[in-house]
Amino acid sequence: MGRLSAVIPAFNEAGTIRDVVARTLRRVPHVVVVDDGSSDGTGAALAGLPVTLIRNERNRGKAFSLAAGAGHAIARGAEAIVTLDGDGQHRPEDIPRLAQAHERDPAAVIIGSRLHDRDQIPRDRYLANRFANFWIAWAAGQPIADSQSGFRIYPAELFRELAPRAERDPGFVFESEILIEAGRRGVRITNVPVSAAYPERARRSHFRPVLDFARIGRMVAWKLLSRGLYLPGLMRSLQRPPAPSRAGRDRGRGA
Repeated sequence: MGRLSAVIPAFNEAGTIRDVVARTLRRVPHVVVVDDGSSDGTGAALAGLPVTLIRNERNRGKAFSLAAGAGHAIARGAEAIVTLDGDGQHRPEDIPRLAQAHERDPAAVIIGSRLHDRDQIPRDRYLANRFANFWIAWAAGQPIADSQSGFRIYPAELFRELAPRAERDPGFVFESEILIEAGRRGVRITNVPVSAAYPERARRSHFRPVLDFARIGRMVAWKLLSRGLYLPGLMRSLQRPPAPSRAGRDRGRGA
């Protein structure tokens, strides 16, 4: 496997960030945390940990922070970027599952999909994510099991090509658009089942369902209309994605 770096954007995550980063360091040697203008001591909570800490002087949004962290990692020689949130909803212990899929297909985008774990996900969030999956998968032209999961591995080259979009797009829009643009470039999107986690001490989600889904919907509508509704993409998106091998699932449990 090529050099893998982790990028963790964090905005007011003082209650969870140290635990998330410490667990990530056990699986990825180079971790970049982007403190997105936090006011709660998020950056200070990492004192003593061997991480690269980048601080935005003001809140710039998740997309900007992802691009800044990935740019730093790529400049240091990273060939792939694993992204996860600082609020504890992504388990660093699942990174080996994504890394195994990346080893098999280094050019693909790997998504840690939570939606199979339906009982652990709030009902309104589950239904909203399923709705978003349909439209984003259509525009990307391939099945996507969890389009709203920020737990992913990206090939460095793809992030390098698409990072300028992060300067203008809100974070949740950028994370949806990068999947669509990957599909347009013929990049495969692989879905890997991971655990869903919603820690009690985590801060409330920054996702605003009405506003952010409206922004995502506007972006997806434009992508589809610009390709004449892209009906071949709809047909391909409805195909069942190949299931992970039994061996891959077993190795993931033991990691």
